[in-house]
Amino acid sequence: MKLVCISDTHSMHRRIPEIPEGDVLIHSGDCLGAGTLDNLEDLNDWLGTLPHRHKIIIAGNHDWVFQEAPDLARDLLTNATYLEDSGVEIEGLRFWGSPWTPTFMDWAFMLDRGEALHEKWELIPDNTDVLITHGPPKGFGDEASLGFQCQNVGCDQLLDRIQQLALKAHIFGHIHEGYGEYSLGKTRLINASTCTVRYQPDNAPVVLEVFANSHVDEEALANRITERLDEPSIPVDLDDL
Repeated sequence: MKLVCISDTHSMHRRIPEIPEGDVLIHSGDCLGAGTLDNLEDLNDWLGTLPHRHKIIIAGNHDWVFQEAPDLARDLLTNATYLEDSGVEIEGLRFWGSPWTPTFMDWAFMLDRGEALHEKWELIPDNTDVLITHGPPKGFGDEASLGFQCQNVGCDQLLDRIQQLALKAHIFGHIHEGYGEYSLGKTRLINASTCTVRYQPDNAPVVLEVFANSHVDEEALANRITERLDEPSIPVDLDDL
């Protein structure tokens, strides 16, 4: 399955030069500029023009309408599946989405580091294939310029949780300057931030192929082998060969 990943478009989605074709379009938050219903209506209209069979969106810290008027926002978003501490299965792949990031100033969907975030990440099912969060885990695509220093501002508790999982991919954004692909064991980590640190939508969408596991019914397979072993053999005369 081909995943096309974007993030942090900040209502500049129509300025993205090209959206590659794929099976699932994933937006990992900060899809809106001012975080209003008008912003969301325009985003929804744009999503309706894209050819991807499935579209998944989560909120980010700029997407206030999903926090302040969640019912109105969900009703308005008709051209994508919205995930908020929830999941969806598509053709055998299990996706989970969550908007939370560590507290920084006063933005939407923020929680203090420690137990509050730990509780959110514990909601991620153990069998998740593709995790979508707005913010990065600690140490991966999370280096931000703060004053005259660069700091790794990702979430420690999120890193702890993904190390417990067998993810195929973890897609996030939030830290624009962390755009790119990383790896942790067999897990691909994608900072898909579309906007640069100067809030220009210049970073290309990230495309990756992810394959569902082949779920084999071991009991049925064992029964079939037994049946074949019990079948009468056919005598063969070697002179006929």
